[in-house]
Amino acid sequence: MTTAPKVDNTKPHKAVSGSTGRKAADKSARTRAREFALQALYQHMVGRNPVGDIDTFTRDLSGFHKADSVHYDALLHGSIAQADALDALITPFLDRPLVELSPIERGVLWIGGYEFQHCLDVPWRVVINECIELAKSFGGTDGHKYVNGVLHQLASTLRPAEVAASPAPKAARSTTAQHPTPPDDTV
Repeated sequence: MTTAPKVDNTKPHKAVSGSTGRKAADKSARTRAREFALQALYQHMVGRNPVGDIDTFTRDLSGFHKADSVHYDALLHGSIAQADALDALITPFLDRPLVELSPIERGVLWIGGYEFQHCLDVPWRVVINECIELAKSFGGTDGHKYVNGVLHQLASTLRPAEVAASPAPKAARSTTAQHPTPPDDTV
């Protein structure tokens, strides 16, 4: 006769959000705004519901009161209003037709593109990291890798000075220090 494994119910369980292991209490109001905006954009793309109905429904969802509603409004209404321009902006960086993107990937790329253009107070690396987390939480298995690649290229196009002025990540710096590039005249 087998017995079920014992579970220690004396320790409190932590609420975990998405697949990132980030506690719900640790999320910023803007992170929550991005999550709700992505869900609303998904409803817009898949359900073709009117934006007013989507907005009303989303604001009634549990936890919306903890989101930055101004940022949510900007992302949702701005992305929908500029959908054609955002599609045109990301298309050159895609390795497949736009119609083959999942609605989640497309929505995340809209959010990233919108923030690069209109939320200049948000550093470019933060935009990319937040979008990667959205793709990890709501998208397919490797969708976050695709989003990362497209948004890095988009950042270089939309915020070239900011990208050029930012230091390389620590891992890239240590690799460069260990394997310096030879001078051009020795190649």
